[in-house]
Amino acid sequence: MIPDSVVEEVRARADLVEIIGEHVSLKRAGKEFKSSCPFHDDRTPSFYVVPDKGFYKCFGCGESGDVFAFLMKRSGLDFVEAVKEVGRRCGVEVEEVGKGREEDPHRELHEANAFARDFFREALEGDGGEGARRYLDGRGVDPETRERFTLGLAPDGWRNLREAAARHGIEDRVLLEVGLLTTSERSAEPYDRFRNRIVFPIEGVTGKVVAFGGRALGSEGPGVPKYLNSPESPVYHKGWVLYGLSRARHPIRREEVGLLVEGYMDVVSLAAAGVETAVATLGTALTPDQAALLSRYTSRVLILFDSDDAGLRASFRAGDALLAHRVHPSVVTLPPGEDPDSLVRREGPEGLRPYLDGAVDLLDRKLQILEERNHFASIDKTRQAVDRLLPTLRAAADPALRDLYVAKVADRTGVRRETLEEEMARKDARGRPVPSGGRSARPGAARRSRSPAPPISGMGAERKVLHLLLRARERVEDAAERIGPEDFHDPSYREIFQALISDPSLQAPTPGMSPTATRRFQELLDDPEELLHAGRVFEESVARIRGRSLDRRQEELDRRLERARSQEERRSLVAEKARLRRERNEIGVDWSAAARRSLKRGDRDSPP
Repeated sequence: MIPDSVVEEVRARADLVEIIGEHVSLKRAGKEFKSSCPFHDDRTPSFYVVPDKGFYKCFGCGESGDVFAFLMKRSGLDFVEAVKEVGRRCGVEVEEVGKGREEDPHRELHEANAFARDFFREALEGDGGEGARRYLDGRGVDPETRERFTLGLAPDGWRNLREAAARHGIEDRVLLEVGLLTTSERSAEPYDRFRNRIVFPIEGVTGKVVAFGGRALGSEGPGVPKYLNSPESPVYHKGWVLYGLSRARHPIRREEVGLLVEGYMDVVSLAAAGVETAVATLGTALTPDQAALLSRYTSRVLILFDSDDAGLRASFRAGDALLAHRVHPSVVTLPPGEDPDSLVRREGPEGLRPYLDGAVDLLDRKLQILEERNHFASIDKTRQAVDRLLPTLRAAADPALRDLYVAKVADRTGVRRETLEEEMARKDARGRPVPSGGRSARPGAARRSRSPAPPISGMGAERKVLHLLLRARERVEDAAERIGPEDFHDPSYREIFQALISDPSLQAPTPGMSPTATRRFQELLDDPEELLHAGRVFEESVARIRGRSLDRRQEELDRRLERARSQEERRSLVAEKARLRRERNEIGVDWSAAARRSLKRGDRDSPP
């Protein structure tokens, strides 16, 4: 038999329209789809698919059911085979369980997360949660919305959750594995990761809690991040999950459009104002897996990120990821200094509507920005503009949309369509798209015209990145979108990076820094060296840091595989290794095994 929880996850993640659409020609009819029935001779279309409710029905012959029933009747599969087939298509590993086999290899982890959600929820609604409730009320989050999103409060103490969990028989090792506890080199005992924070449970698409995000209450203080997320774990991969999707997926299907925002509070505030279609990334740029997840529910997404330079860069990267999965992205431009949360609190949902209605296609928005910055004022700048537009042209997987995009860029830049298509097809030795970079008519001239970036071994990638960030503060946000403090192997560099994320304008070591971090921070500030090819060195260094972090995680998975006690656990770990390997290959940097070392995670602030 297959566990009910697995069946429900497969059913929730299945794209009913796509699967049935492979057998019959479906046409949209309002919020439903219709066709002639595949189960009887149907001259007048009477077969309807209702994606919001996950079922189909023929009003001619009476056949009806869910995605599994359709495959059983249409393809002759039994129930187990149907669940496995749908699971294979939507990326859920389906295993039968029987006598002597563990039903869920991660049961302890899910139970620990469920316990923590209830613990945080009770803390928010209890006597000690008055200040947090007052804060949420001031942000427009009423009790009903708090309940709907199961918001909670992490008390301001080092071991509140740990001690409560111990009374319920939940071991430290389980809490450490899901990231509810953490450790420090300066503490012999584990302690609560989340302290004095509003807590946002992060749910998978089926509604099961897989992780948590926490927003600091009041002033964060030096070096304390405003937002803190659970680390990745066997049940949580931040690149696979979108905050709020478990609640928003059906409204998104109904409205035929999703809103992509930057943070938890944007999602919660919009929902409190009656806007139910918003989801958020989890502290990173939108990943291909997240874009694929959204594509199951809509073919149109409006991106509501900040309208400053960093927000625009993030919008364009997210838009390209969506285009690669046949989702049409448009960019919403909010007033300077506004985000969805502040706008709906001040003006209500009706104040947001004009901005949503004025959303501009991703490519059109890029062209607007380039026009505003005079990138078509000269041959040189137009050449640079083409390089900035090529990633979006390459990303468009929909042939008709790509054709429209190429025609528009050719018209605006004066570059022939054939030339643009040649540039779009260019790949490097690893099969990745490459910028054209001022190609000359002579073969090989482009390659010779660019001098290679200097080697980065002299300083070390972690020090190199910090050296660059202290001289180009505008890069801090870009770096934070691609690597986190946990990716730094050196504890003192990890502290410095965390401090810069919290305050990009930081000009002196924070009082809470360790002596080593304080000394190194000052050394970096005083270092007179200017780096050539800073942009390329930055990209290479970030890739190296991320690659080494992935290598360490793979080594940890190898150790866990050696200790695995069940076949299910082994398969889960092998799947995770395969995912990390794919991510590692995308980075495209090779390192020797001798350079890999295990990373002992630790918080910057130490417990008593």
